[in-house]
Amino acid sequence: PPGVYPDMTEHGWDRDDWPAIWQKVLAADILIIGTPLWLGEESSTCRVLIERLYAMSGELNDKGQSVFYGKVGGTVVTGNEDGIKHVAMTTGFAMNHLGYTIPPQADCGWIGEAGPGPSYGDEVDGKRAGFDNEFTQRNTTIMTWNALHLARMLKHAGGYPREGNDRNAWDAGARFDFENPEYRS
Repeated sequence: PPGVYPDMTEHGWDRDDWPAIWQKVLAADILIIGTPLWLGEESSTCRVLIERLYAMSGELNDKGQSVFYGKVGGTVVTGNEDGIKHVAMTTGFAMNHLGYTIPPQADCGWIGEAGPGPSYGDEVDGKRAGFDNEFTQRNTTIMTWNALHLARMLKHAGGYPREGNDRNAWDAGARFDFENPEYRS
């Protein structure tokens, strides 16, 4: 169900699959959101996913940071109308705001011809629509490798440093000391 709580059954819904889905999202180092375009915007299901991710924004990792810190995000968009970059922008911003790190060129998509017609992967004359599109293949490959490289770098580095990103320290009254030479670059 839509909503910004970790378990919507506690808020009037009879059923909520999110807690089980959340465990898979939490375990993943990379989250690629895939969505079709509807009227130039991401689908309502995509918006619900972003709401549910937002519901978890109060969860912290062992460094007192958003549980999404050290994880990588991206977007795949398909459909038969314009809007790939707009949707990648809104989903990418939402993920970044939650704490995901967005690598360069973290979006790809295929929209085919504008107007009614096949969606990516639909069978047309014995072939799959879009599968032979070199632009889509190239951008999907670049997005995938950039996400993998960045996730590996973050994992190897142990995520982001605690300094300057510890909500618990901030809540306890700690403030960043800009004069401390340890924190200067």
